[in-house]
Amino acid sequence: MSDTSQARIADIEREISQLQLTSTGAQAQLADLEGELKALRGEQGVNLAWQRVQLARHPKRPHSLDYINRLVPDFTEIHGDRFYGEDAAIVAGFGTMLGGHPVMMVGLQKGRDTKQKLIRNFGMPKPEGYRKAMRAMEMASKFRRPIITFLDTPGAYPGIDAEERGQAEAIAYNLREMTRLQSPLIVVVIGEGGSGGALALGVGNKVFMLENAVYSVISPESCAAIIYRDSTKGALASAALKITASDLVRQGLIDGIIPEPLGGAQDDYDRAAQYLHQTLVAAIDELAPMSPDQLIEQRYQKFRQMGSFFTE
Repeated sequence: MSDTSQARIADIEREISQLQLTSTGAQAQLADLEGELKALRGEQGVNLAWQRVQLARHPKRPHSLDYINRLVPDFTEIHGDRFYGEDAAIVAGFGTMLGGHPVMMVGLQKGRDTKQKLIRNFGMPKPEGYRKAMRAMEMASKFRRPIITFLDTPGAYPGIDAEERGQAEAIAYNLREMTRLQSPLIVVVIGEGGSGGALALGVGNKVFMLENAVYSVISPESCAAIIYRDSTKGALASAALKITASDLVRQGLIDGIIPEPLGGAQDDYDRAAQYLHQTLVAAIDELAPMSPDQLIEQRYQKFRQMGSFFTE
Protein backbone atom coordinates (compact mmCIF):
# COMPACT_ATOMS: atom_id res chain seq x y z
CA MET A 1 0.00 0.00 0.00
CA SER A 2 1.46 3.37 -0.97
CA ASP A 3 1.99 6.12 1.60
CA THR A 4 -0.31 8.37 -0.45
CA SER A 5 -3.18 5.88 -0.33
CA GLN A 6 -2.70 5.26 3.37
CA ALA A 7 -2.68 8.99 4.08
CA ARG A 8 -5.84 9.48 2.01
CA ILE A 9 -7.60 6.66 3.90
CA ALA A 10 -6.68 8.31 7.20
CA ASP A 11 -7.96 11.68 5.95
CA ILE A 12 -11.27 10.21 4.79
CA GLU A 13 -11.83 8.38 8.09
CA ARG A 14 -11.15 11.59 10.00
CA GLU A 15 -13.60 13.53 7.81
CA ILE A 16 -16.26 10.86 8.34
CA SER A 17 -15.71 10.97 12.12
CA GLN A 18 -16.07 14.76 12.22
CA LEU A 19 -19.22 14.71 10.07
CA GLN A 20 -20.81 12.06 12.26
CA LEU A 21 -20.08 14.06 15.39
CA THR A 22 -20.90 17.59 14.28
CA SER A 23 -23.02 17.64 11.13
CA THR A 24 -26.65 17.06 10.31
CA GLY A 25 -28.11 16.56 6.87
CA ALA A 26 -24.77 15.44 5.44
CA GLN A 27 -25.85 11.96 4.33
CA ALA A 28 -24.85 12.53 0.72
CA GLN A 29 -21.38 13.71 1.65
CA LEU A 30 -20.99 10.83 4.09
CA ALA A 31 -22.07 8.34 1.42
CA ASP A 32 -19.51 9.75 -1.05
CA LEU A 33 -16.69 9.57 1.50
CA GLU A 34 -17.62 6.04 2.56
CA GLY A 35 -17.73 4.98 -1.09
CA GLU A 36 -14.26 6.39 -1.73
CA LEU A 37 -12.97 4.75 1.44
CA LYS A 38 -14.38 1.38 0.41
CA ALA A 39 -12.83 1.70 -3.04
CA LEU A 40 -9.41 2.56 -1.64
CA ARG A 41 -9.49 -0.35 0.76
CA GLY A 42 -10.62 -2.74 -1.95
CA GLU A 43 -8.00 -1.58 -4.44
CA GLN A 44 -5.18 -2.02 -1.98
CA GLY A 45 -6.43 -5.27 -0.46
CA VAL A 46 -5.22 -4.08 2.93
CA ASN A 47 -6.58 -5.39 6.19
CA LEU A 48 -7.03 -2.13 8.07
CA ALA A 49 -9.04 -3.92 10.77
CA TRP A 50 -5.88 -5.68 11.95
CA GLN A 51 -4.03 -2.36 12.08
CA ARG A 52 -6.81 -1.04 14.30
CA VAL A 53 -6.43 -4.07 16.59
CA GLN A 54 -2.71 -3.38 16.94
CA LEU A 55 -3.31 0.29 17.74
CA ALA A 56 -6.03 -0.60 20.27
CA ARG A 57 -3.47 -2.81 22.04
CA HIS A 58 -0.58 -0.33 21.79
CA PRO A 59 1.39 -0.52 25.09
CA LYS A 60 1.44 3.28 25.40
CA ARG A 61 -2.22 3.82 24.56
CA PRO A 62 -4.10 5.90 27.19
CA HIS A 63 -6.02 3.88 29.74
CA SER A 64 -9.14 4.85 31.67
CA LEU A 65 -7.30 6.68 34.46
CA ASP A 66 -5.26 8.65 31.91
CA TYR A 67 -8.51 10.09 30.56
CA ILE A 68 -10.26 10.39 33.93
CA ASN A 69 -7.40 12.37 35.49
CA ARG A 70 -7.53 14.83 32.58
CA LEU A 71 -11.31 15.11 32.46
CA VAL A 72 -12.15 15.07 36.19
CA PRO A 73 -9.48 16.86 38.27
CA ASP A 74 -11.29 16.13 41.57
CA PHE A 75 -11.95 12.45 40.86
CA THR A 76 -12.55 10.52 44.10
CA GLU A 77 -12.31 6.76 43.70
CA ILE A 78 -14.45 4.30 45.62
CA HIS A 79 -13.43 0.71 46.36
CA GLY A 80 -14.95 -2.67 47.06
CA ASP A 81 -18.21 -4.40 46.20
CA ARG A 82 -19.42 -4.94 49.80
CA PHE A 83 -19.67 -8.67 49.05
CA TYR A 84 -16.15 -10.00 48.60
CA GLY A 85 -13.41 -7.45 48.03
CA GLU A 86 -11.71 -4.94 45.78
CA ASP A 87 -10.92 -5.47 42.09
CA ALA A 88 -8.37 -3.05 40.67
CA ALA A 89 -9.25 -4.01 37.08
CA ILE A 90 -12.21 -1.59 37.36
CA VAL A 91 -11.97 1.95 38.72
CA ALA A 92 -15.04 3.92 39.78
CA GLY A 93 -15.67 7.25 41.44
CA PHE A 94 -17.38 10.63 41.51
CA GLY A 95 -16.07 13.98 40.36
CA THR A 96 -16.80 17.16 38.48
CA MET A 97 -15.86 17.09 34.82
CA LEU A 98 -14.27 20.12 33.19
CA GLY A 99 -17.13 22.46 32.38
CA GLY A 100 -18.96 21.82 35.64
CA HIS A 101 -20.76 18.53 35.00
CA PRO A 102 -20.87 16.29 38.12
CA VAL A 103 -20.41 12.70 36.89
CA MET A 104 -19.76 9.13 37.91
CA MET A 105 -16.81 7.62 36.04
CA VAL A 106 -16.40 3.85 35.71
CA GLY A 107 -13.53 2.42 33.67
CA LEU A 108 -11.82 -0.84 32.88
CA GLN A 109 -8.16 -0.29 33.76
CA LYS A 110 -5.05 -2.02 32.42
CA GLY A 111 -1.55 -1.69 33.86
CA ARG A 112 1.69 -0.33 32.38
CA ASP A 113 4.59 -2.26 33.90
CA THR A 114 4.60 -5.86 35.09
CA LYS A 115 3.68 -4.96 38.67
CA GLN A 116 0.71 -2.84 37.61
CA LYS A 117 -0.45 -5.42 35.09
CA LEU A 118 -0.60 -8.02 37.85
CA ILE A 119 -2.42 -5.65 40.21
CA ARG A 120 -4.93 -4.76 37.48
CA ASN A 121 -5.11 -8.40 36.35
CA PHE A 122 -4.28 -7.28 32.79
CA GLY A 123 -7.56 -5.37 32.65
CA MET A 124 -9.66 -8.52 33.12
CA PRO A 125 -12.24 -8.00 35.90
CA LYS A 126 -13.53 -10.58 38.33
CA PRO A 127 -17.11 -10.64 39.68
CA GLU A 128 -16.29 -8.22 42.52
CA GLY A 129 -15.19 -5.67 39.93
CA TYR A 130 -18.50 -5.78 38.11
CA ARG A 131 -20.40 -5.64 41.41
CA LYS A 132 -18.37 -2.62 42.49
CA ALA A 133 -19.17 -0.93 39.19
CA MET A 134 -22.87 -1.65 39.62
CA ARG A 135 -22.82 -0.33 43.19
CA ALA A 136 -21.25 2.91 41.93
CA MET A 137 -23.70 3.28 39.05
CA GLU A 138 -26.72 2.67 41.30
CA MET A 139 -25.43 5.37 43.65
CA ALA A 140 -25.10 7.79 40.72
CA SER A 141 -28.59 6.90 39.53
CA LYS A 142 -29.99 7.72 42.97
CA PHE A 143 -28.67 11.28 42.65
CA ARG A 144 -29.37 11.55 38.89
CA ARG A 145 -25.71 12.07 38.04
CA PRO A 146 -24.59 11.21 34.49
CA ILE A 147 -22.62 7.97 34.30
CA ILE A 148 -19.69 7.54 31.91
CA THR A 149 -18.06 4.14 31.37
CA PHE A 150 -14.78 3.43 29.56
CA LEU A 151 -14.32 0.02 27.94
CA ASP A 152 -10.81 -1.38 27.56
CA THR A 153 -10.40 -5.09 28.26
CA PRO A 154 -9.57 -8.30 26.39
CA GLY A 155 -12.48 -9.85 28.31
CA ALA A 156 -13.67 -10.87 31.76
CA TYR A 157 -11.24 -13.00 33.78
CA PRO A 158 -11.88 -16.70 32.96
CA GLY A 159 -10.18 -18.21 36.04
CA ILE A 160 -11.68 -20.81 38.34
CA ASP A 161 -11.89 -18.38 41.28
CA ALA A 162 -13.92 -15.93 39.20
CA GLU A 163 -16.29 -18.68 38.13
CA GLU A 164 -16.67 -19.84 41.73
CA ARG A 165 -17.75 -16.34 42.75
CA GLY A 166 -20.33 -16.02 39.97
CA GLN A 167 -18.67 -14.36 36.98
CA ALA A 168 -21.52 -15.06 34.55
CA GLU A 169 -24.16 -13.98 37.06
CA ALA A 170 -22.33 -10.71 37.79
CA ILE A 171 -22.14 -9.85 34.08
CA ALA A 172 -25.78 -10.79 33.48
CA TYR A 173 -26.89 -8.76 36.51
CA ASN A 174 -25.07 -5.67 35.20
CA LEU A 175 -26.64 -6.05 31.76
CA ARG A 176 -30.12 -6.13 33.28
CA GLU A 177 -29.64 -3.41 35.86
CA MET A 178 -27.93 -0.95 33.52
CA THR A 179 -31.09 -0.88 31.43
CA ARG A 180 -32.98 0.37 34.52
CA LEU A 181 -30.67 3.18 35.69
CA GLN A 182 -32.37 6.57 35.90
CA SER A 183 -29.34 8.67 34.93
CA PRO A 184 -27.92 9.48 31.50
CA LEU A 185 -25.50 6.67 30.63
CA ILE A 186 -22.66 7.21 28.14
CA VAL A 187 -20.30 4.44 27.03
CA VAL A 188 -16.95 4.95 25.30
CA VAL A 189 -14.75 2.15 23.90
CA ILE A 190 -11.24 3.56 24.35
CA GLY A 191 -9.19 0.49 23.41
CA GLU A 192 -10.20 -3.15 23.32
CA GLY A 193 -13.89 -3.85 23.82
CA GLY A 194 -13.67 -7.57 24.41
CA SER A 195 -16.70 -9.85 24.71
CA GLY A 196 -19.03 -9.86 27.73
CA GLY A 197 -16.24 -8.42 29.86
CA ALA A 198 -16.75 -5.10 28.08
CA LEU A 199 -20.48 -5.42 27.41
CA ALA A 200 -21.10 -5.68 31.17
CA LEU A 201 -20.37 -1.94 31.27
CA GLY A 202 -21.60 -1.22 27.75
CA VAL A 203 -25.36 -0.65 28.00
CA GLY A 204 -25.82 3.09 27.48
CA ASN A 205 -28.02 5.80 26.01
CA LYS A 206 -25.04 6.77 23.87
CA VAL A 207 -22.22 4.46 22.80
CA PHE A 208 -19.09 5.89 21.19
CA MET A 209 -15.76 4.48 20.06
CA LEU A 210 -12.39 6.12 19.68
CA GLU A 211 -11.13 6.09 16.11
CA ASN A 212 -8.63 3.25 16.69
CA ALA A 213 -10.65 1.20 19.20
CA VAL A 214 -12.19 -2.21 18.47
CA TYR A 215 -15.34 -3.84 19.86
CA SER A 216 -16.13 -7.51 19.39
CA VAL A 217 -17.76 -10.61 20.85
CA ILE A 218 -14.41 -12.43 20.67
CA SER A 219 -10.76 -11.62 20.07
CA PRO A 220 -9.53 -12.09 16.47
CA GLU A 221 -7.04 -14.76 17.56
CA SER A 222 -9.68 -16.78 19.41
CA CYS A 223 -12.06 -16.46 16.48
CA ALA A 224 -9.34 -17.64 14.09
CA ALA A 225 -8.59 -20.63 16.32
CA ILE A 226 -12.26 -21.67 16.20
CA ILE A 227 -13.16 -20.86 12.59
CA TYR A 228 -9.85 -21.40 10.77
CA ARG A 229 -8.27 -23.81 13.26
CA ASP A 230 -5.27 -21.48 13.27
CA SER A 231 -4.86 -18.68 15.84
CA THR A 232 -2.20 -17.00 13.67
CA LYS A 233 -4.92 -15.94 11.21
CA GLY A 234 -6.08 -13.17 13.51
CA ALA A 235 -5.71 -10.59 10.74
CA LEU A 236 -8.13 -12.51 8.53
CA ALA A 237 -10.61 -12.95 11.38
CA SER A 238 -10.46 -9.28 12.37
CA ALA A 239 -11.69 -8.25 8.92
CA ALA A 240 -14.52 -10.80 8.98
CA LEU A 241 -15.66 -9.79 12.47
CA LYS A 242 -16.29 -6.13 11.49
CA ILE A 243 -14.86 -4.86 14.77
CA THR A 244 -13.69 -1.36 13.86
CA ALA A 245 -15.50 1.85 14.73
CA SER A 246 -16.39 2.58 11.12
CA ASP A 247 -17.82 -0.94 10.71
CA LEU A 248 -19.97 -0.61 13.82
CA VAL A 249 -21.28 2.84 12.90
CA ARG A 250 -22.47 1.49 9.55
CA GLN A 251 -24.27 -1.35 11.33
CA GLY A 252 -25.95 1.04 13.75
CA LEU A 253 -24.33 -0.53 16.81
CA ILE A 254 -22.64 2.65 18.03
CA ASP A 255 -23.63 6.30 17.86
CA GLY A 256 -20.41 7.88 16.66
CA ILE A 257 -16.64 7.85 16.31
CA ILE A 258 -14.39 10.09 18.39
CA PRO A 259 -11.36 11.21 16.36
CA GLU A 260 -7.83 10.69 17.68
CA PRO A 261 -4.69 12.77 17.20
CA LEU A 262 -2.66 12.01 14.09
CA GLY A 263 -0.86 8.71 14.65
CA GLY A 264 -3.17 7.61 17.45
CA ALA A 265 -4.12 8.58 21.00
CA GLN A 266 -0.85 7.19 22.33
CA ASP A 267 1.02 10.11 20.71
CA ASP A 268 -0.91 12.92 22.43
CA TYR A 269 -2.88 12.12 25.59
CA ASP A 270 -4.01 15.72 26.11
CA ARG A 271 -5.40 16.15 22.60
CA ALA A 272 -7.13 12.76 22.78
CA ALA A 273 -8.75 13.77 26.09
CA GLN A 274 -9.85 17.07 24.53
CA TYR A 275 -11.66 15.28 21.69
CA LEU A 276 -13.24 12.92 24.22
CA HIS A 277 -14.34 15.81 26.43
CA GLN A 278 -16.11 17.56 23.54
CA THR A 279 -18.12 14.44 22.74
CA LEU A 280 -19.03 13.71 26.36
CA VAL A 281 -20.22 17.27 27.07
CA ALA A 282 -22.38 17.26 23.92
CA ALA A 283 -23.89 13.89 24.88
CA ILE A 284 -24.61 14.95 28.46
CA ASP A 285 -26.26 18.17 27.26
CA GLU A 286 -28.41 16.17 24.84
CA LEU A 287 -29.54 13.63 27.45
CA ALA A 288 -29.90 15.96 30.46
CA PRO A 289 -33.44 17.22 29.61
CA MET A 290 -34.81 13.67 29.43
CA SER A 291 -36.82 12.26 32.34
CA PRO A 292 -35.80 8.95 34.00
CA ASP A 293 -38.60 7.12 32.17
CA GLN A 294 -37.51 8.61 28.84
CA LEU A 295 -33.87 7.63 29.43
CA ILE A 296 -34.85 4.05 30.25
CA GLU A 297 -37.15 3.79 27.24
CA GLN A 298 -34.55 5.29 24.88
CA ARG A 299 -31.94 2.86 26.17
CA TYR A 300 -34.30 -0.09 25.77
CA GLN A 301 -35.32 0.84 22.23
CA LYS A 302 -31.70 1.45 21.22
CA PHE A 303 -30.60 -2.07 22.08
CA ARG A 304 -33.88 -3.68 21.05
CA GLN A 305 -33.36 -2.47 17.49
CA MET A 306 -29.86 -3.93 17.12
CA GLY A 307 -29.33 -6.84 14.79
CA SER A 308 -31.20 -8.23 11.80
CA PHE A 309 -33.77 -10.98 12.10
CA PHE A 310 -35.49 -12.96 9.38
CA THR A 311 -38.51 -15.23 9.78
CA GLU A 312 -40.27 -17.38 7.22
